[in-house]
Amino acid sequence: MTKKEAKKRIKKLKKVIKHHRYLYHVLDKQEISEDALDSLKHELYKLEQEYPDLITSDSPTQRIGGEPLDKFEKVKHQTPMLSIEDVFSIEELKQWRDYLKRLVEKDFTYFTELKIDGLALSLIYENGILKEASTRGNGQVGENVTKNIKTIESIPLKLKLHSSKDNLKKEIKEEINKEIRNGRIEVRGEIYIEKGDFKELNKDNKKKNKKVFSNPRNLAAGTIRQLNPKVVSSRPLKFLAYSLVTDLKQDKHSQEHKIFSSLGFNSDTGKECRDLDEVFSYWKKVKENREDFPFQIDGVVVNINENEIFNKLGRVGKSPRGVRAFKFPPSEATTIVEDVKLQIGRTGAVTPVAVLEPVKIEGVIVSRATLHNFDEIERLGLKIKDTISVVRAGDVIPIVKKVFTKLRSGKEKEINLPKKCPSCGSSLVREEVVWRCPNPNCFDRKKRTLHHFASKGAFDIVGLGPKIIDKLIENNLVSSPVDFFQLEKGDILPLEGFSEKATDNLLSSIKNSKEIDLNKFIYSLGIRNVGEQTARDLAYHFGSFEKVKEAKKEELEKIEDVGPIVAQSLVDYFSKKENLKMIKELKKEGVKIKKPETRRSKLKDFTFVLTGSLSSMTRQDAKNKIRKLGGKVTSSVSSKTDYLVVGENPGSKLEKAKKEKVKILEEDKFLKLI
Repeated sequence: MTKKEAKKRIKKLKKVIKHHRYLYHVLDKQEISEDALDSLKHELYKLEQEYPDLITSDSPTQRIGGEPLDKFEKVKHQTPMLSIEDVFSIEELKQWRDYLKRLVEKDFTYFTELKIDGLALSLIYENGILKEASTRGNGQVGENVTKNIKTIESIPLKLKLHSSKDNLKKEIKEEINKEIRNGRIEVRGEIYIEKGDFKELNKDNKKKNKKVFSNPRNLAAGTIRQLNPKVVSSRPLKFLAYSLVTDLKQDKHSQEHKIFSSLGFNSDTGKECRDLDEVFSYWKKVKENREDFPFQIDGVVVNINENEIFNKLGRVGKSPRGVRAFKFPPSEATTIVEDVKLQIGRTGAVTPVAVLEPVKIEGVIVSRATLHNFDEIERLGLKIKDTISVVRAGDVIPIVKKVFTKLRSGKEKEINLPKKCPSCGSSLVREEVVWRCPNPNCFDRKKRTLHHFASKGAFDIVGLGPKIIDKLIENNLVSSPVDFFQLEKGDILPLEGFSEKATDNLLSSIKNSKEIDLNKFIYSLGIRNVGEQTARDLAYHFGSFEKVKEAKKEELEKIEDVGPIVAQSLVDYFSKKENLKMIKELKKEGVKIKKPETRRSKLKDFTFVLTGSLSSMTRQDAKNKIRKLGGKVTSSVSSKTDYLVVGENPGSKLEKAKKEKVKILEEDKFLKLI
């Protein structure tokens, strides 16, 4: 991006970010997710780092929070309440460390603590008595919310040095007692509502037809800004201290947390870390257990532990140099749509796919996102070169969630619906919201059919992935599933990248796949609307392929979960001569269809969802085991889900399962069950 383009982009980013920051910090409302807002802010920050002369004093990177509300008395902070700059990767954290080492000659360590998603608050105690409580506001001036804060049980109204196991130094204890008797102590922390309390309050409000709140952070912020303290006292707010402004002879940030405990405040114990490897280990552990914390957290705060060095580093813009918020990977991020390409599925369905400027979401680089259909493009109002937010939750295919029309530069292009199939040139036909290529001989349709046929849920031909299949197609070696079983060594060996051993292995895999379970064979045919579960239901119901093939529509509809549309798809497929011919040829090539094993009913009527990777088996193997025991496997969690099987690095399904009170099975418990 040229400097001229960057200047225009920065101007638009500032306008959009200011709008959403005002909603979030002042009105306690949200139009976009925090992840999306963080992503926009991060883009602005990086552009300003690339072109420092484009930084202006009104940039969101230089400001803190939002303006204080008029309905409250204003409070000027003696020490500004600064914000913290975000980082999203260990690489960015290392860049920050290297930057600091250029500024200070002394070695330093870190103190890492939880980053609670709440409302920042300053508490002023004079002679040990709570005198004033104020919000962050714009960092310089906040709102006086003292009356409301006095209703919160976890905030001491009077300070007292409790006998503690924290082993505070003698000089610190003496300084604390001195300031309590005759002095001023300022404590800063976060007001929050625990997730369980938030859920119960919303549940109660729903019953009484009262307002249902969007998230705990907004509820906490909105509650603190109530004019009636009785409303505040009725809501379960809590306070967690994280910063001690007053010098009580503490020389490390970690000591401040011990002081908080001795004064009767709740405080995160955090962790002292010698280096960034220890910081990363702590971050990783917190990330893995984030759902177990009673409050919402979106990362950890990494402080330079030595206060002398921290203070010497000073601040730049809105943030102290000696601290960073190391956030968890977002499930949503913003990026730019570079192009829109059409993908033709095996059934002819045309799916528009957004080609993206690569962006990291949940630790994975995302460069494509599905747009589902052209009605969705119209609903979003999407154009090529638009800035969009992309959502990826766990193992779900990334989708486009929102278009930021106010970030348009004027160079965006309309996305036109093609009238012809981009692969074969056939006229597309519309069926409800889906456009299809009706040509069964369409090259792309055939290619997807071959990919599907060899896939894990079907013939599961090891080593025969989409790239190898495409190479075989390009060399005119396969055009039908039957062709896989007619390949010879002399066909494959001349191809680029194939050694004699690789060729022998592939031919061996093809040969070994000839004996196949009935359900997998049905699924391999790629019959429209027939997925793995339906194929298994058909196999167990009929017991043989001949009976499935000859079944009438009325008989098919009697099977659980097989409705009129699926039944018609099956009847249509088996009524076509070319399909029957292919099946006959497959059998001629030695394909043997195994009858299904007697279905054990241990898991009958139970529905499972899987998330994360299992160490003892593949997810496909786990699905097969569940189905053989009579259970069902679905892709998404709902109130009808009985069990969520959780492996390593689970996605958002885990959070949803907890909300729906679905029973969660760790891998060891799942293995015992099956």
